Amino acid sequence: MNRKFLALVIMVSSLVFVLAACGGDSTETGSNDSGSDNTQNEENNESSGESATTDNEDGETSEDKPYVAIISKGFQHQFWQAVQRGAEKAAEEFNVEITFEGPDNESQVDKQIEMLQTALDKNPDAIGFAALDSQAAAPLLENAKEKDIPVIAFDSGVNSDIPVTTASTDNYAAAAEAAHKMAELIGEEGKVALVVHDQVSVTGVQRRDGFIETMEKEYPNIEIADTQYGGGDHLESTNLAKAMMQAHPDLAGIYGTNEGSAIGVVNAVRELGKESEVTIVGFDSGKQQIDAIKDGVMAGAITQNPEGIGYETVKAAVDTLNGKEVPETIDTGFYWYDADNIDSEEIQAAIYE
Repeated sequence: MNRKFLALVIMVSSLVFVLAACGGDSTETGSNDSGSDNTQNEENNESSGESATTDNEDGETSEDKPYVAIISKGFQHQFWQAVQRGAEKAAEEFNVEITFEGPDNESQVDKQIEMLQTALDKNPDAIGFAALDSQAAAPLLENAKEKDIPVIAFDSGVNSDIPVTTASTDNYAAAAEAAHKMAELIGEEGKVALVVHDQVSVTGVQRRDGFIETMEKEYPNIEIADTQYGGGDHLESTNLAKAMMQAHPDLAGIYGTNEGSAIGVVNAVRELGKESEVTIVGFDSGKQQIDAIKDGVMAGAITQNPEGIGYETVKAAVDTLNGKEVPETIDTGFYWYDADNIDSEEIQAAIYE
């Protein structure tokens, strides 16, 4: 009996030990699972925290940045691409979000108005706007005013008191300088013609009037033979310039009022073989104009400061949103460039390719 009793005790003790061991394993495993979950949660939380602050060193997300919608007059010319670069530089410097868009060419007034409406529907903090047709844009600018969305006009002003400022070249003065240079180049006598990018925007009107009025007031022996409008399209401008030269075989010079207009004139002169007969003065820059000047086909041109225009537009928007006063106009400057000064530091900073 003693042996049986002893065997029974041993068996019961062994069973208790096994059960205790199993219970310990279950408890330990649960503890480890919980610890693993907590560690993973902490890692996930840390990861989420890093994601929320990577957009901004100050800890703000992009959603917290002011948003400025910029509508330009076009997008295909290198001029507008340079304006965009300036705007993006200011956006990075002043920590704002921007969008930059424009129609395919500068004759698409309806398309630009659609873009302006879409921008307004997004309720931006401010709008940068270069009007193709200031009259057509008037109702939407009134809408912006009603929504308390400040409008910064750039490149081309708007015939309205709604924009808080206009960042642009003094286009009338720049065109007058183009007239002085043309007069000097043709010996202050002869016939000249103009290929203008449009007759409804402020830039089109001022670059036309500044040239024509300067010629009429100061150079009585120079006749304005013709003025045509090519919408800033180089193909249309080519056709217009060719027709002008055919109608006026003694034409001494042609002035193109923007990049597309000037390139069109260059192409027309080359196609008709009149490189040594017709003096070309342009406006803006871009690779084709720069090459034409270096080749001696174009005498020279007025260059704006496109990156400066884009930069000042965004800066003015930021200043306005911060309650700072901005001037009624921001003159971004212009330069005459030709084969003699095109490689100078001052001109290289203002032209674009």
